[in-house]
Amino acid sequence: MAGGRIRRRLNLNNIYAFTCRKSTFQEDHSQIGGPGFSRVVYCNEPNSPAAERRSYAGNYVRSTKYSPASFVPKSLFEQFRRVANFYFLVTGILSLTPLSPYGAVSALLPLGLVIAASMVKEGIEDWGRKRQDIEVNNRKVKVHGGDDGMFREEEWRELRVGDIVRVEKEEFFPADLLLLSSSYEDSVCYVETMNLDGETNLKVKQGLEATSSRLHEDFDFKEFKAVVRCEDPNADLYTFVGTLHLEEQRLPLSVQQLLLRDSKLRNTEYVYGAVVFTGHDTKVIQNSTVPPSKRSRIERKMDKIIYMMFGVVFLMSFIGSIIFGIVTREDRGGKTERWYLKPDEAEIFFDPERAPMAAIYHFLTAVMLYSYFIPISLYVSIEIVKVLQSIFINSDILMYYEETDKPAHARTSNLNEELGMVDTVLSDKTGTLTCNSMEFIKCSIAGTGYGRGVTEVERSMAMRSGGSALADDLNVAADRSGPKIEGFNFQDERVMRGNWVKQREASVLQKFFRLLAVCHTAIPETDEATGTVSYEAESPDEAAFVVAARELGFEFFSRTQNGISIRELDLETGKKVERVYRLLNVLEFNSARKRMSVIVRDEDGKLLLLSKGADNVMFERLARNGRTFEEKTREHVDEYADAGLRTLILAYREVDEDEYVKFSKNFNEAKSSVTEDRESLIDEITDQMERDLILLGATAVEDKLQNGVPDCIDKLAQAGIKIWVLTGDKMETAINIGFACSLLRQEMKQIIINLETPQIKALEKAGEKDVIEQASRESVVKQMEEGKALITRGPSDTDSHEAFALIIDGKSLTYALEDDFKQKFLDLATGCASVICCRSSPKQKALVTRLVKSGTGKTTLAIGDGANDVGMLQEADIGVGISGVEGMQAVMSSDLAIAQFRYLERLLLVHGHWCYSRISSMICYFFYKNITFGVTLFLYEAYTSFSAQPAYNDWFLSLFNVFFSSLPVIALGVFDQDVSARFCYKFPLLYQEGVQNLLFSWKRIIGWMFNGLISALAIFFICKQSQEHQLYNPNGKTAGRDILGGTMYTCVVWVVNLQMVLAISYFTWVQHIVIWGSVALWYIFLMIYGAITPTFSTDAYKVFLEALAPAPSYWLTTLLVMIFALVPYFVFKSVQMRYFPGYHQMIQWIRHEGQSNDPEFVEMVRQRSIKTTTVGSTARRAASVRRSGRFHDQLNKNTIAISREEK
Repeated sequence: MAGGRIRRRLNLNNIYAFTCRKSTFQEDHSQIGGPGFSRVVYCNEPNSPAAERRSYAGNYVRSTKYSPASFVPKSLFEQFRRVANFYFLVTGILSLTPLSPYGAVSALLPLGLVIAASMVKEGIEDWGRKRQDIEVNNRKVKVHGGDDGMFREEEWRELRVGDIVRVEKEEFFPADLLLLSSSYEDSVCYVETMNLDGETNLKVKQGLEATSSRLHEDFDFKEFKAVVRCEDPNADLYTFVGTLHLEEQRLPLSVQQLLLRDSKLRNTEYVYGAVVFTGHDTKVIQNSTVPPSKRSRIERKMDKIIYMMFGVVFLMSFIGSIIFGIVTREDRGGKTERWYLKPDEAEIFFDPERAPMAAIYHFLTAVMLYSYFIPISLYVSIEIVKVLQSIFINSDILMYYEETDKPAHARTSNLNEELGMVDTVLSDKTGTLTCNSMEFIKCSIAGTGYGRGVTEVERSMAMRSGGSALADDLNVAADRSGPKIEGFNFQDERVMRGNWVKQREASVLQKFFRLLAVCHTAIPETDEATGTVSYEAESPDEAAFVVAARELGFEFFSRTQNGISIRELDLETGKKVERVYRLLNVLEFNSARKRMSVIVRDEDGKLLLLSKGADNVMFERLARNGRTFEEKTREHVDEYADAGLRTLILAYREVDEDEYVKFSKNFNEAKSSVTEDRESLIDEITDQMERDLILLGATAVEDKLQNGVPDCIDKLAQAGIKIWVLTGDKMETAINIGFACSLLRQEMKQIIINLETPQIKALEKAGEKDVIEQASRESVVKQMEEGKALITRGPSDTDSHEAFALIIDGKSLTYALEDDFKQKFLDLATGCASVICCRSSPKQKALVTRLVKSGTGKTTLAIGDGANDVGMLQEADIGVGISGVEGMQAVMSSDLAIAQFRYLERLLLVHGHWCYSRISSMICYFFYKNITFGVTLFLYEAYTSFSAQPAYNDWFLSLFNVFFSSLPVIALGVFDQDVSARFCYKFPLLYQEGVQNLLFSWKRIIGWMFNGLISALAIFFICKQSQEHQLYNPNGKTAGRDILGGTMYTCVVWVVNLQMVLAISYFTWVQHIVIWGSVALWYIFLMIYGAITPTFSTDAYKVFLEALAPAPSYWLTTLLVMIFALVPYFVFKSVQMRYFPGYHQMIQWIRHEGQSNDPEFVEMVRQRSIKTTTVGSTARRAASVRRSGRFHDQLNKNTIAISREEK
């Protein structure tokens, strides 16, 4: 039985600063029971009458958009929200009336097919969500049975508020649970919250002593009863207020006792918990927000075209109705020219006496007839194309990261074409440009710098200072033999392999390495097979420190009830010994404290405070006699920051027994209180303890650039894409990373905006908040104005390529983003080649993204990997998540996910350009073919004096957009390539066609519509004239509506499909099948449909085999129409390609004509493709060449001047 296991004895009740065990109540806890704090949970009594009266939500979670009952009405509503679909619904309803120019079935069936296809797509997507729900809701967890004290497996969906559950190691929590006890003696457990906040570090949770002391095994819960009164369901992940009523005790509860749904139990064998919140009341579901609805610019413009076409349809109907009314009125008085319409027998439609009403009825009929100007299958075809494009993106092997088995993943297909229109990329730094895989590379101990490793920033600095030879030397120095150790890139023979004992300050080195091994919250895991020790740490930095300590001879291998065990090299004996440090307190790290400390007792009984933290908080805490190495350490820290490294200061002190007793008493009282100022009390007490420290040194870890980042940035810059970096790192680190990835270069003028001026610092010391804010605001505005003036003056006479970089910190950004000044900030930023925002909060990242998106009106793309990037990703037009090491929160909130930043190059320059080009051409062609078809209807109706007579059979009308012209346009949207991937890379400026929206401009759209008008005119007039005097049977019957309509329809099918042949740039076998298959399908349909009884086929009965096919004029007319309809487009494209080529057309010339016989043209196009960039490695090389040229020019001038003086 599970309950028979031996509990792990690890007593951490006094270690963590924010645990809550022996708590006491204060008066302000009276909020329990009031508004917002009314939840009552009867633990272990979910079936009690009191519990059932509460009627809390069940634990079944549904993320689907539809239910079986709501699918049909809700999805129909979604479909008919589209104005085009609603229009076709109205015309379909009108087709049921006598006003309809065609049969109701032929009108409603295509609409039904289109709506059904869209609903099927919606259903498939929702079924995927349903399957995920089923998988989650059917997970099993052990639930207490009640009277018999046994735990039985139940599905998650069956859980109720008040149930007692047992969760095993590596399992997810099924609901929000109150932690009662765990496998550790003091009910501590370790929780991974990656699904909640994207963080992979483990969190420590701890139950109350009142429950952990009595609930050890399964059978202990048989008689357990308690009542929890707590806050109502809310979305705050980091707070929880409640009370536990256990027997006569009334105990306060905090977030430390709350285990959140979808968190995972780690490094703990099992926990017992009481269900507090279930299903949609849980905090993780409360945090679930509907992702913002994003639509591409092309789709929004397409809506405008649809509205324009509606205007055209209504205008044509209006004009036709006026003419029809006039002609109908003229039929009065026996002068009837349209005798065949029998106006004398007409009730209204052709009645000369009621011409105005006839005109109104005609208007409604014409609106139905001209509905074929609107492509009914446009939306569904685009949806199909985008889904297929997304499949190709997901399947691209060149965007697959083998190391983590992560392919690209287009989480939504709505924004495919938007990838080809990106103007600005806003990027996170850590984990996006860098690996978020920290490596211990340097350290400063006792004023001496150690570590011969070379960072990428140092190589970049060497290169930008002109020292290529130096960079080569550094590379040689960085070479190291032996296997790669994750988190450790340190090399220095002075301290490696135990050589540190020979150093003059060996005792300081010993304390330094010992602090690395002891001052942390990492958890060791020993592989039983190999004996190797690995670590679970709260952050990559901390893992790197523990690994470094191990590699330098201080191996942390065990955490027990009494503390931490390490194997260290004894300074006196020179041998490895095991030592245990009793861990008394952990003063945890947070963003306000910027430090972390532990209080331990060593084997000699000494009390030690070991501390590590940021330089700006640690140096001020040093004792007077603890600053021996301060000056040298500060120098090293500055050097490390310049090299792009993250630094921490290490210090310690011995603690007096009496002092510790006093601290422990105050500390326990503070952490046991439940007042609002509990955190400030703890901070105040720990602050007093962390004083008078003795400096040991500093650590430096490197967050390496991801592979290919500089090259990717360079290529994006050549494509004209602007790149902004929004990071939480300090300014020095961000600047040096900017140099390393070529966002910054030596010749750039840096416009730095910060609040580090002496005046602001003096005001901050004075502490007058309003004065500080006003002075800070004025300072930021002044710096922005000065920067803008600098840019406005333009490049200096000596350098026309001068570029500017804007670097601003988080404090300044607060004021720059205020409504009164944000436009100034945007104007300044857009005038700079590079923008780096340092110390940015998640909210500031989102606000900057919103400002760029709304202020420039251009497409923005945000890319990040962490939970702090979610706001930025959702605010941008396109959000790209990096599936890195910071969890999946960013990926889950993104529109697309990739594994490495470098894949952004292919995603944008190749897939982005292709999708933009394909969708643009596809929509233009859609309107072309429908205008061609619709204008022939209009011309025929005009030819018949606007009598609302359609030129074609009902089913001809219905199936044009569904069968005879739809598949080729889908194939165009999926397979066409105006330029190959290789040329997309070679000519990156091609990407600007999308940024400037050249392929979907109004000029191009109107041009395609005009082409459709020309085709329609050629079709109608050639067919009408050629068939006017033709005989089609032995009885001398001339061509009627059936013959003329069949001939015109054949010409339309041929012309629109041959137009597709001329428009395609890249043929595949799929295009051949769908184009020629669509033409063949028309003839097959005409034969089969014509063979059906006349009551169904009406005027198409035997029209093809018996009338059209035997007549040579039919085939000759079709040939003539194809020539006359397509020659104008062919001539236009030929002239354009020869004399006014677009950029992609110039590249097509290279591909087809100029590969070998016109090298000058190739080079000319190549030079045009290289944008004069101001960032990237290309710009850096160009600047180096310019510097060299100016040097030689000056040298020649000096030589000439000297020669003249000698003469």
